[in-house]
Amino acid sequence: MHDDRRITEVRLERFVRERIIPAVYSRSLPLALSSWDVPDEPVPALEAMRQNFKPQDHGAPWGKPWGTKWLRLQGEVPEFWGAAPDTTVEVVVDLGFTTEVPGFQCEGIAWRADGTIIKALSPRNQYIPLKLLGGGMAVDFYVEAAANPDVAQGWTFAATPYGDKSTAGTAPQYRLGTIAIAELNQTVWELQQDIWTLSGLMAELPWAQPRRHEILRALERMMDLMDPDDVPGTAAAGREALAEVLARPAYASAHRLVATGHAHIDSAWLWPVRETIRKCARTFSNVLALMDEYPDFVFSCSSAQQLAWIKEYYPELFGRIREKVRAGQFVPVGGMWVESDTNMPGGEAMARQFVEGKSFFLAEFGVDCQEAWLPDSFGYSAALPQIVKAAGSRWFLTQKISWNQTNRMPHHTFNWEGIDGTRLFTHFPPVDTYNSQLSGRELAHAERNYRDHGRGTVSLVPFGYGDGGGGPTREMLAAAARTADLEGSPKVRIGSAKSFFEQAEAEYQSLPVWVGEMYLELHRGTYTSQALTKKGNRRSEHLLREAELWCATAAVRTDSFAYPAAELKRLWRLVLLQQFHDILPGSSIAWVHQDAGRNYQAIEGALEALIAEAAAAVLGSGERTFLLNAAPHPRAGVEALGAGEPAMPALPVRAAEQEGGYVLDNGIIRAVVDADGLISSLRDYASGREAIAPGERGNLLELHRDTPNEWDAWDIDEFYRRNVTPLTSAQCVGLDERGDEVAVVVERLAGSSAITQRISLAAGSPSLSITTFVDWQEREKLLKLGFALDVRADRSAAETQFGHVFRATHTNTSWEAAKFEICAHRWIHVAEPGYGVAVSNSSTYGHDVGRSIREADGGTTTTVRLSLLRAPKFPDPDADRGQHELTVTIRPGADIADAVQEGYRTNLAPRLVSGGSPVEPLFSVSNPALVIEAVKLAEDGSGDVIVRLYESLGQRSAGRLTANFPIRATSAVDLLERPVEARGVETGSDGAGLLLRPFQLVTLRLVRR
Repeated sequence: MHDDRRITEVRLERFVRERIIPAVYSRSLPLALSSWDVPDEPVPALEAMRQNFKPQDHGAPWGKPWGTKWLRLQGEVPEFWGAAPDTTVEVVVDLGFTTEVPGFQCEGIAWRADGTIIKALSPRNQYIPLKLLGGGMAVDFYVEAAANPDVAQGWTFAATPYGDKSTAGTAPQYRLGTIAIAELNQTVWELQQDIWTLSGLMAELPWAQPRRHEILRALERMMDLMDPDDVPGTAAAGREALAEVLARPAYASAHRLVATGHAHIDSAWLWPVRETIRKCARTFSNVLALMDEYPDFVFSCSSAQQLAWIKEYYPELFGRIREKVRAGQFVPVGGMWVESDTNMPGGEAMARQFVEGKSFFLAEFGVDCQEAWLPDSFGYSAALPQIVKAAGSRWFLTQKISWNQTNRMPHHTFNWEGIDGTRLFTHFPPVDTYNSQLSGRELAHAERNYRDHGRGTVSLVPFGYGDGGGGPTREMLAAAARTADLEGSPKVRIGSAKSFFEQAEAEYQSLPVWVGEMYLELHRGTYTSQALTKKGNRRSEHLLREAELWCATAAVRTDSFAYPAAELKRLWRLVLLQQFHDILPGSSIAWVHQDAGRNYQAIEGALEALIAEAAAAVLGSGERTFLLNAAPHPRAGVEALGAGEPAMPALPVRAAEQEGGYVLDNGIIRAVVDADGLISSLRDYASGREAIAPGERGNLLELHRDTPNEWDAWDIDEFYRRNVTPLTSAQCVGLDERGDEVAVVVERLAGSSAITQRISLAAGSPSLSITTFVDWQEREKLLKLGFALDVRADRSAAETQFGHVFRATHTNTSWEAAKFEICAHRWIHVAEPGYGVAVSNSSTYGHDVGRSIREADGGTTTTVRLSLLRAPKFPDPDADRGQHELTVTIRPGADIADAVQEGYRTNLAPRLVSGGSPVEPLFSVSNPALVIEAVKLAEDGSGDVIVRLYESLGQRSAGRLTANFPIRATSAVDLLERPVEARGVETGSDGAGLLLRPFQLVTLRLVRR
């Protein structure tokens, strides 16, 4: 019997390939072609159409990598084509597609001569209905063909030159295929969809299930009834043979799927941002065309940035999108500026993703997105539930956790509890893809895989080609229609994400709870890859903090300073774009990171100019030297958030040579750097304890082999630890004294890479600073910097947005063992009762923390290591090669409060400026546990002052925020600055009394007098 079934399946596959598919278009006629090649970067459509088009041969090679060819297609539809009731006329355009998957090869978009978009062209979307060309029998339109190279190369992860325009070459990538007028036989096409749905379902049913046999025999009857030499003439009979098995309803207990159209378009990845803009236009135009044909079709669209691009570059298309939003078919979701990484963006940046995203959707469409939508980001910060709720949203969706290498999440629908106790209704679709085609395999997998049977009955399935764009197809909509109520299949209903969440929330009320971060057990290398991009992000975040603070201060303190709201918004949006989950994580082609570098340089220049202008306005003219202290803690005698003359440190730094090394001592801490340039001793005078473990050393650079199994720029695999070269030999160790700072300068080699370190101690500093300069020339290597500490720590604390997260230093369970590489923001802290050590950084996110028992004394060594640099070969074969400067500090005898302060100290360099008089801070906080993260003017232009702060120590903390300027009222608001009730906030006429739970985030609006 099994052989009999297999024979039928083989017969069916050949019948479809050789008989059905060729008969979908029963006849065709080539079009006349002419073309113009764009010399360099893409040009607007109307400009292209004015160029000199020359005759173009069919079947000709075309397209240098990243080039654009414009084609003009002309012809006449033969008389009587499309006259039969089951036929229509379409234009078929094959640009030379190399696979069926869109988005990773050549792409096209069809334009009318008036500069309006018709629809896009891709491997699974090669058709243009004649009715979209303006009516009549004449064909005359343009195609903008993009020769995007196949950077993925079949996912072989081989080094490729295509990711950099300067190395991509000029050889043609593609050869034009069929470009013709064609007559579509609708009955044959419908039969093809019947077969695809039924055969896909049949393949997923158990061998012994009668339903499988019924479908098999129906497919056999269909082939027997049809004439292979006259498929169009017998297609109706073939459909009739399948009608009964297609009409049988689903079981009453069948799982229910809400299918929402989707096209996860990476805002940059294996293509630059400029190409993403065109990908969005292509995908959205296809979606709009489908909506006109299928009124029930619903498409979920995230990323305000992508729609902002459409508004700017394709205004006519944006107007059509607005109409479909009003009709409820084109549905904005997510409420973020981009689908960002959530591990590395700082707290305020994560908040601004929602501020800018939701504000855009509200302003342009009147839509207040209720769901956070992050299907593809690489793990999810434990701070996210609070941030999502603070933005006024209710739900969260992700898909990526299904990629875990080791452990499976126990639920698909659950409450996610964040670091402050906020709970967020969360779902990740059991279909395990955000690019579903609604195939039988995918639908069956969603039903089998769903882990909440018996409690819930519904899950979400996002369908449509994604990553590189493309979106849903008419074939997918046909599959949805056939599986709406089909025996053996889940019940599929097309709808919005909101309709799913409301349905799931109503039926599944006693939700299980997941506490803490959703750590992705994969893609751990993204905390480190492309270090310059990460440095640019970190620097930009802190410059934005400074610029908003000083501009708000200047606007409040002076009558002449105009708050630069539009410019700050522009710069924030550019920073937020580059936090997209393939840019900031370092997993894009070289072109993307080159663009990012240029953007960060421009951002820095613009923000430095704003800060200088604001400082001049508030300080006035004069020759006195002031420290602008943008940190939320006092520094060098200057109040937090204020500007004053810095106090000189009480004691100088003393340096002495010792056994070929040096001792640095400032009366607060004492460090010994040995002849190898390693830290053999580090003590703080307050505790008197030694921080470095006996027989161990700190500042140990280690070079690891870094050859992950698959995703080069994305992954660090556990076995990297088995191959390591400690860099213990120094070429030179010397002393350098500069003012109030003394440094030991160490030179060494790591493979072919020259490394210079400045191990410095400043007067009055509680921490030792290590700045590492690297001329990085390695390939497939990982550079770590470690500190072996005499601390018995069962867990580490790592800064995340608006707080910190604890992670075990042991590996009792597989969940803990999987976290062998972790993300921290500005600091990481390890401690035992009564003593701890803080390690801060200027731009490093990847860390690992482990512990071991010493045989000599039975003590515990806790080792903190930072991942400084990688050298993956894909998708950028020259990733990270070149010059780097990375700063790390180590503070002995530190508690969590010290770690928080150290993070700001390391990332907000002293800003010394000249002026006439000091500046009182706009705000004072009575308890340093309550940390002010942002000070700005209100988004609505009212001139009200917005202050955002959080409880930083992970404990219940009380204090008072006092406004040091005249105000009429204070109110609690959400991230979008709308009034809310905030627990623990008592507002008054001069500020607010605060009693905050651990890590609670609060935003206040202060109305000025």
